[in-house]
Amino acid sequence: MRRDLFTEEHELFRSAFRQFVDKEIVPNYEQWERDGIVPRELFTTAGASGFLGTDVPEQYGGGGVDDFRYNLIIGEEVQRSGTGGAGLGITLHNDICLPYFLSLATDEQKERWLPGICSGELITAIAMTEPGIGSDLASMGTTAIRDGDDYVVNGSKTFITNGINADLVITAVKTDPTQRHKGMSLIVLERGMDGFERGRNLEKVGLHSQDTAELFFTDVHVPVANLLGTEGQGFVHLVHNLPQERISIAAAGVAAAEAAFGWTLDYVKERQAFGQPIGSFQNSRFVLAELRTEIDIARVFVDRCIEALNEDELTAEEAAEAKWWCTELQKRVVDACVQLHGGYGYMLEYPIARAYTDARITTIYGGTTEIMKEIVGRSLGV
Repeated sequence: MRRDLFTEEHELFRSAFRQFVDKEIVPNYEQWERDGIVPRELFTTAGASGFLGTDVPEQYGGGGVDDFRYNLIIGEEVQRSGTGGAGLGITLHNDICLPYFLSLATDEQKERWLPGICSGELITAIAMTEPGIGSDLASMGTTAIRDGDDYVVNGSKTFITNGINADLVITAVKTDPTQRHKGMSLIVLERGMDGFERGRNLEKVGLHSQDTAELFFTDVHVPVANLLGTEGQGFVHLVHNLPQERISIAAAGVAAAEAAFGWTLDYVKERQAFGQPIGSFQNSRFVLAELRTEIDIARVFVDRCIEALNEDELTAEEAAEAKWWCTELQKRVVDACVQLHGGYGYMLEYPIARAYTDARITTIYGGTTEIMKEIVGRSLGV
């Protein structure tokens, strides 16, 4: 089905970013997978090429175009190339962390942080999850107690994407530990602050080139000037930004499914069994027909959600629908594609094998499928 979401300018941007991926990421990807992290230079190179902060005002070094379709193109091209682990840090930086700085930062904070975010010299992360609390953010134990012109931060976070590389960490804390949601605030912790330590780079099932870390805070003195938004409104700020995070994940899920389908279609046309291509068997054709149909339908919904996001009309419920459906679709498609590859689908030299392990986390991070269904279900008045 013809997509009418993009203009000629978008397609020129896609071509430029595709060249960037093919030159800067693809040749290095296997080494980065073994290293468990991408070099910081990936961010500075992306920044110098104009691929970070496309929606940041030009005065701060950004592209000055508030249009999520550019973010969408970056996500799609990363998935097309099969380098989702390396690209996740860039999409997190652009799609998930940057909106907090754009919508909540003071003029002084924007002057201090946005130029480095756009150049890639300041890598960002967001720290919400803690050991043992899962999706129940209101039960977090990390505190930030006011002490004159500082907050004193104590606690820990886990599963933090970009956790090793990050220079600026948007950290959800309790500024009033006696409250649940109303006691939460957002504070930016910076690399090098005394008492701010990083644990190990966590070993994951997939997304190996994406650094994911534990963070520890022991009497970290953070200037009050690093408060992001309003004290006590941290949960409100998170809720406001989560729809964009979730539609970003949904879009990546569809793009990953599309990539896996393309690799598999090429494979089944070439692989012979019983004297004919395995794609010519009726079961193979039926499976492929089902996958093609589901991907196409999901893409239409996601494209409409992107339009709604650009119009500031995307609801939390719509984003939740897209997130759970598209990530579950990603898992189904990749699993079926591994099956169609047979034994070769289990070999890491084939991109479908990495796609299989990378896909497993997507129904968990950004809000589990169960939480997404709860959001949608509550909106129905039942």
